Amino acid sequence: MRGRGLRGLCAVLLLAACEAPEAKGRPPAPAGRVVTDVSAEDYVGPTLPRARVLLKDAYGGVHRVDVEVAATSDTRTRGLMWRKELAAGKGMLFVFPRDEVQSFWMRNTLIPLDMLFINAAGRIVGIIENAEPRTLTPRTVGVPGRYVLEVPGGWCQKVGITRGSSVELQGLESIQVVP
Repeated sequence: MRGRGLRGLCAVLLLAACEAPEAKGRPPAPAGRVVTDVSAEDYVGPTLPRARVLLKDAYGGVHRVDVEVAATSDTRTRGLMWRKELAAGKGMLFVFPRDEVQSFWMRNTLIPLDMLFINAAGRIVGIIENAEPRTLTPRTVGVPGRYVLEVPGGWCQKVGITRGSSVELQGLESIQVVP
């Protein structure tokens, strides 16, 4: 009985091998392909830390934006690429190691965004409104900043956020910034 079971198992394995793609001259399907290009649409990156940004408008009102924090080179490069929407009250905060003149482009970004350039003192040093999607045009305000906040296009004008407005960042204390 034991010998017959072994012969049967061998027959099943032989039949399965004959049905395998490589036995028919086709390469096997890639298993678990890992995409490492952070700008690729099918890239799966890490879950980003969350924080909150409070911005004062021109009339003294405060507006809250819940943000994903991009604090590494890869996450800053990826940014909001391939997102099809960004809800009101949501955004992405790019954090850099020091105040420098920052420049952004909208490669593979599908939605218009407002970009708020913020210095380490918590002041908006410049705003680019409704940045055109899917372009490589560099966007900068030419003034050093430590942070860039991206929010839905048109948001700044709608709520009265202007250059010089003050910003409070909450929840960044435990997030490590990597050059």
